[in-house]
Amino acid sequence: MHRTRHGHRRQLVVGLVLLLMALTALPASARAEPGLPQPSPTPDARLDADARPNTDPLAAHPDADADPLADADPDSLAGADPDPLAGLALPDLATIPGSVRGDFAPDGRASSPAGDPEAPGADGGPSSGPLLPALSGPRMFRGRAFDTCMAPSLDTMRRWRSSKYGAVGVYYGGRGRACRHQPRLGHRWMKGVQRLGWRVLPVYVGSQSPCVVEGPKQTYRIGRHAWRQGVREGRDAVRRARAVGIRPGSPLYLDMEAYKYRQKKCARTTLTFVRGWDRQVRLKGYMPGFYSSADSGVAHVRAAARAGARDLPSVIWFARWHTRPRLAREPVLRGSAWSSRRRIHQYAGNVKERHGGRTLVIDRNLVHAPVARIR
Repeated sequence: MHRTRHGHRRQLVVGLVLLLMALTALPASARAEPGLPQPSPTPDARLDADARPNTDPLAAHPDADADPLADADPDSLAGADPDPLAGLALPDLATIPGSVRGDFAPDGRASSPAGDPEAPGADGGPSSGPLLPALSGPRMFRGRAFDTCMAPSLDTMRRWRSSKYGAVGVYYGGRGRACRHQPRLGHRWMKGVQRLGWRVLPVYVGSQSPCVVEGPKQTYRIGRHAWRQGVREGRDAVRRARAVGIRPGSPLYLDMEAYKYRQKKCARTTLTFVRGWDRQVRLKGYMPGFYSSADSGVAHVRAAARAGARDLPSVIWFARWHTRPRLAREPVLRGSAWSSRRRIHQYAGNVKERHGGRTLVIDRNLVHAPVARIR
């Protein structure tokens, strides 16, 4: 009887050892906790050649309904993300229900939220609603671009076709633009530059952050009702774009000059304005873009994206001067939702160039982003 009991124990031990060996031979995905998504071994094939794999959830699923941080207190997120941008002043997402995530679908097309922009709640905050089907594929440009304060003459634009540039940034509207008087800029000018082979990047310089750094821009600071002001100026941006022949499906780039985004109250106001502007532009069938300095507005918007904020820009135009032109290796945007096909790098500013016998003071840009459709 003692020998029989001993034999049973030995068989039990051998069985346990075999079971443990079988478990350790399973792949990691099989041992993972049920119901949790596993990382994909395949990076985004559309990234630039020198880009790092995109692990940001906004890039992989920019229109996903699930938003685990939508009701979180932004101030409580500071310890949840090891990124140095974590803990910045972010929007109070719990007080803005139903807002919509940035509108680039995985195939690079844009989509818009449903809903009437004039419906109740559109001025006081975004209303909930499903996303509309994606817009038709945007007109893309990849290459060099310049922007200058005042739209040059068509003759100058013809002469500058001999330069390395293929697109031009145009300050077509907004109360904060430096060159408000644009005698040449209109529908005829837009059609003219398009016939010459140029692509157009429409820039709207509206109200500026309450803590804007540049002195002259402080005259145009955002007021007390940031969301409503953003919505109103979004409407104005669309109205002015239509007036000069810019069709729906085009990007409109909001210019927000450098501001002290680490000041919590100011940053919250600024981001609320930007999101209101974005949502209104998107509702009208256009694609909201965002221009700012890399270490200021772009860093702030990037932090908001990581915290799960919605109604963010579709395209990022970041200014980092005195560096090589590059799109994928911008430190602030590593692992960002704004990857290939949605970036512009302004790498130099206020420089003189002469082509075809005409001199202009310009900013230099490297572009892989949507451009305007001119009717």
